[in-house]
Parts: sequence; C-alpha cells; structure tokens
Amino acid sequence: MPFKNNTTRFLDKKRVAYQAYTYDYDAETHSAIAVADAIDKSPAQVFKSLVALSTQPGCKPMLVVIPGQDSLNLKALAKAVGIKKAKMASHAQAEELTGLQTGGISPLALINKGFDIYLDDQAKAFNTIVVSAGERGAQVELQVDDLIKLTRARFVRLIG
Repeated sequence: MPFKNNTTRFLDKKRVAYQAYTYDYDAETHSAIAVADAIDKSPAQVFKSLVALSTQPGCKPMLVVIPGQDSLNLKALAKAVGIKKAKMASHAQAEELTGLQTGGISPLALINKGFDIYLDDQAKAFNTIVVSAGERGAQVELQVDDLIKLTRARFVRLIG
C-alpha cells in the first residue's frame, strides 16, 4: 500500500503530482545527506527545513528550506528578508512552533500555520526537489513550481 499521511492526502486533494519515499529513521539517517542516500537521490536535490527566528519582537517564525548538504547563512537570511538579525530555533523551539518532530518538519505541513517560508534559490536548478513529508522517515518529491504555489514560499539566497 502506498504511503499516506496528512501531507500526501493534502497533495492528493490539490491534485499535485508527487513521489513519496519512506526509509527507516534512526540516528544514522537524521541528516539530509543520509536521507538522500537512503532514498537514492542527490543530496543537492534533497532539501531540509529549518526553523529560524528574528531577534526583533513581533516577527513571524521563518521556515527556511535549503539543500541538504548546505548550511544556512543567518546573515544572508536576515538581509534577504529585511530584518536586523536571525537566529536558529532550538530543537525544542522548532518542535513547539511547528507541532512536528525535528527530522519531520515540512513546508507542506505548515501551510497557513503562521510561518514565512523561504526556499533557497538553488531549487531553481531542478524541476523537482525532495522535502520532508511532515514526519520522520518520509519524504515527498514534487515540482518546485508546485511547492512554491502551495506554500507561497519566496526564493531567496540562503547559502554563502
């Protein structure tokens, strides 16, 4: 039976084409690079979702979606979104804000949940990318254009 969860049901309802992947989530497969290997995809095409916060009061939390092998540049993020300074949320903060476990945070599970979503512009190099399906051990591959349309993510340069 194909994998189904809230994210895949949402994609089905919106009639968005996707490919779901599942793998055994454990201490060995918590990095996006290990996930890419587990589902036989290029690490450059498997994007991870990170929760970042503005140090200024009253700003929405940010979900930044970047290639798995890269690290988020907080200065580049702050500049791109017009804030003074950004910081990473702790694992506990990320889980509390999203309602999802780290390793399973997905832009598709956070639509209309009060997040500003930013997608690294390296995604433009691909027709499809892979993102979390909203739970540990599950990923979905979909067209970049569909991800942008569904999440209203903005392309920004988040690396370097």
